[in-house]
Amino acid sequence: MSSAVYSVQECPTCGRQLQIRVEYLGRTVVCQHCRGRLTASDPASHRYAATRQASEELLRRADELLRSVDEDLSRSRSYDEIRRLSL
Repeated sequence: MSSAVYSVQECPTCGRQLQIRVEYLGRTVVCQHCRGRLTASDPASHRYAATRQASEELLRRADELLRSVDEDLSRSRSYDEIRRLSL
């Protein structure tokens, strides 16, 4: 009788560590906690590294956009204050 072999992968939706049977690697699986969908991948594979790089790039871009919005809000508030003082 053989026992199942598992790989551990983080759910991209909720961040939980999932134990995924190795026979499911490459398939879409569902997180039992949050019902988020992910493609099961071997952390040692090159595809996993590409996924991590893509995730880091998305997070970097999100940070840039948030900074941009903060700057726009600051400028808008300054403009509103100037307008109120001149009235």
